Amino acid sequence: IPEQIPLAIIYEDEDVIVLNKQSEMVVHPGYGNYTGTLVNGLIYHFEHLPKTDVANRPGLVHRLDKNTTGIMVIAKNEHALSHLSKQFYDRTTQRKYHALVWGDVKDDEGSVIGNVGRALKNRKLMEVFPTEDYGKHAHTNYKVLKRYGYVTLIECKLETGRTHQIRVHLKHIGHTL
Repeated sequence: IPEQIPLAIIYEDEDVIVLNKQSEMVVHPGYGNYTGTLVNGLIYHFEHLPKTDVANRPGLVHRLDKNTTGIMVIAKNEHALSHLSKQFYDRTTQRKYHALVWGDVKDDEGSVIGNVGRALKNRKLMEVFPTEDYGKHAHTNYKVLKRYGYVTLIECKLETGRTHQIRVHLKHIGHTL
């Protein structure tokens, strides 16, 4: 359903829209979030976004968590959707995120590698699994940017893109976002 939602568009041409997704905005409609999403705003402002393989996600080639702010690239036509989707699939795009985590991260930089999947006891949560028996391979690199004592500002670079990957990986090493 198209909704008049303000979008923080940073760049636009005939192929793509680059925007800053605000915190607390869900990217696409889903269970419990049928309105007020980025997609509802996009289809109000842009009539002919290309359809994706997944329903309710026109123009989307990637997503950000509800609580995450950041830059998103939206495809405005089939050619851009195909080209951007291939870049994400081939991992030729670089995605970097800044995160403020609890505690003093011991190492100046490091990696967290562990399969990410839905928790066995609570399907609403994601967690890291030590073996390949469950979840999908996930790899997060991090680098400390600034230490504040009780919290640390880090930069995360994703090698994979799993649901809640940064949040789950950092919690796994004892540094909750």
